[in-house]
Formats: sequence, structure tokens, C-alpha cells
Amino acid sequence: MILGGGTGGTITANRLRRTLPESMDITVVDSNNHHIYQPGLLFVPFGLAEPDHLIRPRDRQLHHGIEYMDAVVESVDIAGSRVHFSGGRTAEYDVLVIATGAVLMPEETEGLDVSGARPNMFTFYSLDGARALRDALATFTAGRIVVNVVDMPIKCPVAPLEFCFLADWFFRERGIRDAVALTYVTPLDGAFTKPVASQRLGELLAAKGIEVVTEFNTGTVDGDAGRLVSYDDREVPFDLAVVVPLHGGAAYVGRSDGLGDELHFIPTDMQTLQSTVAPNVFVIGDAAGLPVSKAGSVTHFEGEVVTENIRRFLAGERLDASYDGHANCFIETGFGKAVLIDFNYDTEPLPGHYPGPVGLPLLRESHLNHLGKLMFEWFYWHALLPGHSIPGISSEMPAAGKHHATSVTG
Repeated sequence: MILGGGTGGTITANRLRRTLPESMDITVVDSNNHHIYQPGLLFVPFGLAEPDHLIRPRDRQLHHGIEYMDAVVESVDIAGSRVHFSGGRTAEYDVLVIATGAVLMPEETEGLDVSGARPNMFTFYSLDGARALRDALATFTAGRIVVNVVDMPIKCPVAPLEFCFLADWFFRERGIRDAVALTYVTPLDGAFTKPVASQRLGELLAAKGIEVVTEFNTGTVDGDAGRLVSYDDREVPFDLAVVVPLHGGAAYVGRSDGLGDELHFIPTDMQTLQSTVAPNVFVIGDAAGLPVSKAGSVTHFEGEVVTENIRRFLAGERLDASYDGHANCFIETGFGKAVLIDFNYDTEPLPGHYPGPVGLPLLRESHLNHLGKLMFEWFYWHALLPGHSIPGISSEMPAAGKHHATSVTG
């Protein structure tokens, strides 16, 4: 039984259907039948993507022989290997895969309202929020826009940076960039979590005239006064706030004894992707409590290992401990360019090329990377979700082509 019909759940189900005997039942459970291409939400506020084009039915992304169940999970009984659904229905499992992702928790920040009800407070991390923000940006002609990450971890950690870069492009295209101040407010001590990438991305922000406020832990969002207030009483004023709320795991995890941590993420082995709460529970994607980016590429790379380990677990074999935390991300920087980063648990994003000495440039703006970002949507629907392997791209991070330098200055 796979809880969650998003990226991780769909990849796992499709890979398992090709791997396991037909006599083994595979069921995917989700509370709605709307699969959203989440990377596309970034483009909606700037009129570069249509919201309706980002949605497809979940059940139609699943291979023949996979059951889709539209149901709300109430709780998981890990001792009894049983899932409880709202309405009183229960179902037992031999192996459970948790793929219910991460959810926004705006209620955890005082004053934060990203429902669209306030005219100066938005998020693009939901479909409705991206639509509302699109309408707000269309009529914004002057003032200060603040992009604020409340806390980590978040889905796609580079997306707030991308929003800043695209906002710079958007207002320059409209000829009013001089009238719009852009500020990026982050709890981190730099633009990104890793030193080399943080330096390079910080340089890009500075070159585009985007102010960066670091180590800002947002305690309150005061919409009436137009200000962010940190826990140590620092303030950042805004005319329009684009906020990325605190993230947590799905609500049912908190109702399931022993299943998750304090933020409802699932404790997970870093190499095998088997949960540490029960041997017959595996985790993929944003639901996992791992020190790795909550991004679609991570889920793709995890898919190879988690499906192999489910097969081994059912066969009584030793698990494959080969997942290395591999992640890569295209970072849209505006004007038809993007930056690509590639890293894992032990190796931070470095300059060079991907996936080898000849390939896409790393940590450098290029039009080729921008095309890669755009092409990814096709790969998502037609290769990644169906569980196909992509030639030359594997779950293990490639070492060839990277320059192991301590600085990228110059």
C-alpha cells in the first residue's frame, strides 16, 4: 500500500508493478485525484504557465494493474500493519510506502494568511496561491516586494530564489524595475545551504539588485502594518509579501503513534530508505526525515533504491544501502537563462559539468540550462512518473566533471 499519489507514490507504484509478480496487489491512496506538476507553480505568477495545464488525473499516471483508492487517511497502526481511513474503513498491508509529501503550515506563524484574503500577502507554493499572486503582480507598479522563507525544510529550496530572479526579469520587461525593490529574507546565513553555491547565488542576487536579509527567523507577519517581525525583534517592511510557510508532514502522521517526528516527517534510513519506525515501512520523497533537499529530482533518484529494497525485503534479502542523497536542480535566473546544481550528502554543489566532463554547465548561468528546465516538464510526465530510467542519469551522483575548488570567485 502506497500512501500518496504524487511524484514519489506514482514512481514507486509504476516501478514496483514492473518488478513484482502480478499476484502481488499494489494500491495507491490519495485524498483527491488531481496530480499537480509542482515545479510549474513558480511560473504561474509571471504568466509563464497556465494553472489548469499543470493538473492531470492521478489514476491515469498509474500503470495497468495498480489500484487507485480515493480516501482520506486517518492514521496508521504500524504495530498492526493497518491503515485507518476516515469513515471507519481499514486496510492491512504487508509493506507500506509513505509518499504523502510535505504540507504548508501557515497557521504556525502568527499573522500569516496566504489564503488570498489579504491583498498584500501571498504564496506561490499552492495552486490557488500562485493564481492570486499572478493577479496581484499584474497590477503592482511600485513598492517593496519581500520574498520570505519562514523556516527550513521546504519543498524545492531554490524556488524562492528563482522567484526573486524571475521578479527582477518581470519588472524589467515592464520597464518599472527601478520602482520596485526586491528583498530576499531567509533564516539561513546565506543565499543557500552550501558554501560554494551560496556564494555564487549570492553574487547573482547582488548583480540583479536584490537585497538579501539573512538569519531572519520570522515570528510574526503584520499585514496591516506591512512588516515581517523576527523572534529577535528585527523588522523588514513590505508592500507585498511572498511567503513560503513552515512545512510539515501530513496530518495523519501526527495521529499515528510512533510514526513521525515533531514536524510529522518519517525517520528514515539515509541509505536504504527503510523507515526506522518499522521494518515493513519505506519512505520516499518529501515525507522522509532526511538531510536532503525536498525536491522532485531527489524523489526520482530515491525511486530506484526504494523499489529495489521493497523487492529485497519481500524476498528476505539484505537491503541495498546505496542511496547517497543525490539531488540536482535547475535554478531559473530570468532572461532565458538558468543555473544547474548537482550534489549529495557529502558533496556540495560545485562548478563543472553534468553528468560528466561534457554536459550541462554547473553553477553558471546558461540558456542551455534554461532549456533543460523547460524540457523537464515533458520528462516528468513521460519518463519520470512512469518510472523509466533515463540514459546517463542514475541515482548515484556522478563525480566526473566537477571542479573541487574552495572558491568560485572570478
